[in-house]
Order: sequence, then structure tokens, then C-alpha cells
Amino acid sequence: MMGNLAYLVAAYAVFWAVTFVFLLRMSRRQRALQSEIESLRRTLETSQDRM
Repeated sequence: MMGNLAYLVAAYAVFWAVTFVFLLRMSRRQRALQSEIESLRRTLETSQDRM
């Protein structure tokens, strides 16, 4: 019975570790995309000012 409990705890640990890594990567990607959007917005505003 304790062997099964160890597998269950290990499965939960792996699940939460994978979830944490996934959320961390998504957060970094979101920041990168937000930065790119801001850069594109500034470029667009600059090009519109020149017209």
C-alpha cells in the first residue's frame, strides 16, 4: 500500500513541477510579446507622424 502512495506523491510532484515550468515559460513569452507589441506600436506611431 505504501508503494502506491509513493507513486501518487511522485505523480503529484511531477505534475506540479511541469505546471510550474509551463507557467513560467508562458509568463516569459507573454512579457516578450508585450515588449514586441510596444515596439511595433512605437514604430507605427513614428511612421504615422512622418506622413
